[in-house]
Amino acid sequence: MVWVRLRRRRAQEVSVPRVSRPLIGISTYLEQDVRWGAWRLPAALLPDGYPRLVQRAGGLAAMLPPDVPAAAAQVVARLDGLVIAGGPDVEPVRYEAVPDPRTGPPAPERDAWELALIDAALAAGIALLGICRGHQLLNVALGGTLVQHLDGHAGTPGVFGEHTVKPVSGTRYAAIEPEAVSVPAFHHQAVDRLGRGLVVSAHAEDGTPEAVELPGERFVLGVQWHPEMGEDERVMRALVTAAA
Repeated sequence: MVWVRLRRRRAQEVSVPRVSRPLIGISTYLEQDVRWGAWRLPAALLPDGYPRLVQRAGGLAAMLPPDVPAAAAQVVARLDGLVIAGGPDVEPVRYEAVPDPRTGPPAPERDAWELALIDAALAAGIALLGICRGHQLLNVALGGTLVQHLDGHAGTPGVFGEHTVKPVSGTRYAAIEPEAVSVPAFHHQAVDRLGRGLVVSAHAEDGTPEAVELPGERFVLGVQWHPEMGEDERVMRALVTAAA
């Protein structure tokens, strides 16, 4: 009798559905000269704030180092959501512009990989969040352009500043964060001409577009600031919720 009860209890435990955490892929840096300990090697890197924020928001984090663009659709097919991380300036040739002297060195391999990831995510309809460079690259992927240099949004190299962003009423971002907030930021470029279908959903006090999104049911959002460097989890939680 005890054995029968034990088997029933185990059967009940097995039958209880478990809530799985959505898998969120995060694109990475690719650096050719990285040192740690006695080693000096090329490395795929990601600041710890990105996976930590995904985990705090309820997701599982997976790093996505650059690969051949043709692999992007296969990678995205295994994900529930995608984050395109911050990093170097997008190469101006990607939006048919002549490089400004103040534009940073190009990262063509990363540009090609992340543009392919964005295209694949949009085609698959999975939740997509672009952060800083990722926000700009989302705009470029949809045919938009960038301001190659902007004063006042980047301070001391290696130090994140703070500025206020204000939501645009009626947008997805405004539903996530309905009030003006101070955000951690470091950038010297910005969205110029909007890509196909995108709308601006937040501005800085000087009018710079700070968030863009695709209206509709799909979660497609870009933010110019760095939520992984702050305590506000709402943007990432919205991505994870949409991915789930």
